[in-house]
Amino acid sequence: MRIVRATFATLLALAVLGAAHDGPRLAIARLQYEGGDWYANPSSIPNLIEAINTRTSLRVDKTEGRVTLLDDRLWDYAFLHVTGHGDIKFSDAEVDRLRQYLLRGGFLHVSDNYGLDANFRREIARVFPDRPLVDVPLAHPIYHLVYDFPKGVPKIHEHDGKPARGLGIFIGDRLAVYYDFSSDLGNGWEDTGTYNDPPELHEAALRMGVNLFVYAITSRPTA
Repeated sequence: MRIVRATFATLLALAVLGAAHDGPRLAIARLQYEGGDWYANPSSIPNLIEAINTRTSLRVDKTEGRVTLLDDRLWDYAFLHVTGHGDIKFSDAEVDRLRQYLLRGGFLHVSDNYGLDANFRREIARVFPDRPLVDVPLAHPIYHLVYDFPKGVPKIHEHDGKPARGLGIFIGDRLAVYYDFSSDLGNGWEDTGTYNDPPELHEAALRMGVNLFVYAITSRPTA
């Protein structure tokens, strides 16, 4: 893993977005959902926000947002984070709202905190029955935009020996959903010492998180 130079287009986009006042806020929201512990990893998003603010020219709101899919404030956030250990249930209205959020340029990051996988796959298939989750190619910018991850999403926290996979749903050429399976980036973003993972994995998780947010912001449609 190494730091790579951002392209001129990315640097320009970051500069413009950092000064922009229109459109969604530069902020991260945690999705509140029925059925499971949506509130898991409480220190994760604050630590990611701090990393983005100190390592890029973006100035992200320091306070983590918390929204439901039917909350009107959903449209204020370009980056939506989901985690948890168990069930996740969407109503028909929430399925439609999430579909519209993503079609309008929103970005959904889902981090399986072990136990969420089957339930998330069931619900996202309701959102996009014609758009399956696929492995995100290793050449995709999300692995190279700020930090270089030539092998893809890093393995952060061990649960059952499965390899880490970065899965996604594309809308046209834009990656709209990124799902880190058997990686547990959210655990890695937590305060150092929360788990027994070494500090270098905490750093790797934060670096991958920076890539995710920068991609979400710079890939957002302008019209």
